[in-house]
Amino acid sequence: MARADRFLRACRKESVDCTPVWMMRQAGRYLEEYRALRAKYSFIETCKTPELAVEITLQPIRRFEIDAAIIFADILLPLENMGIDFEFTKDEGPQINNPLRTRGDIERMRAINPWEEMSYLMEAIKLVKRELAGQVPLIGFSGAPFTLASYLAEGSGSKNYVFVKSLMYKEPEAWHLLMEKLTDLVIVYLNDQIRAGVDAVQVFDSWVGCLSCADYREYVLPYQKRLMAGLNKAVPHIHFAFGASHLLSLVQEAGGDVIGLDWRMDLDEAWKTLNHGPAVQGNLDPVALYGSRDYISKRVRDILARAGNRSGHIFNLGHGILPTVPPDNAKYMIDLVHELSQRT
Repeated sequence: MARADRFLRACRKESVDCTPVWMMRQAGRYLEEYRALRAKYSFIETCKTPELAVEITLQPIRRFEIDAAIIFADILLPLENMGIDFEFTKDEGPQINNPLRTRGDIERMRAINPWEEMSYLMEAIKLVKRELAGQVPLIGFSGAPFTLASYLAEGSGSKNYVFVKSLMYKEPEAWHLLMEKLTDLVIVYLNDQIRAGVDAVQVFDSWVGCLSCADYREYVLPYQKRLMAGLNKAVPHIHFAFGASHLLSLVQEAGGDVIGLDWRMDLDEAWKTLNHGPAVQGNLDPVALYGSRDYISKRVRDILARAGNRSGHIFNLGHGILPTVPPDNAKYMIDLVHELSQRT
């Protein structure tokens, strides 16, 4: 079986020769070749210059025997043309300069045409596909409506999510308007990426773990369900909700061919909660890659044992790879996954 086939076959719960593996944030700061580019260009320049985005997307593919590429971009990019002023601070964290706190703020958000207004990303996708030449599939992605709404309301990272939850609880009509607009955006945005050539899409709900089951059911589920149902069925859809082990059944109800898992719940227990319906992706703690080779091996073996060679497991970290991880440790993990999961 070709390296090009493993990831997509696993998404469809088909047999594979070994477990496919890729890493969230695999194109980024832990690679010296990425840091060399960033010494010359700002983060936003690398995102908006197709040739640079292509180079960064391809860097981990050249270095590792990884089974999928993911386009280099940022989840906030589509918000810019909706009238949102944001920047990336010194540590590359996003900062919203005009956070949305009232219904009036939300009403001023305009709908966009990503195909035309984000042509730099669509061109990067086309160029990457040409460069990959079928070597591995390409993943496109977007933030989920709730996570985008959280950034828009909070203005930056948050511990207590006071502004976004206040909007939900005090101004539910404004909240629902915001979620309608963001759901419309993400459906068009991801379908445009599929049109440009990506082979799969992942929806990142990075902040949704702050919600209770009741709040998710009322304020998020209808929109997430509409989003997942509105995506082009020609490619697999990965639904990753971070810190959301308590929400797994609701995440499954929202939809996704593949459910991403963080490290907080054992993979076999999580898959059982999902009734082994969708494929699953995960779920090594990213900090495990700072451990010894023996420790990394122990954790990889445990996850693979819990997957039990069942069709539909994609090995990944439980969140993005951290910027100071030794690349050799990442390579060791990737190679070990392939070696240990060989099907006979």
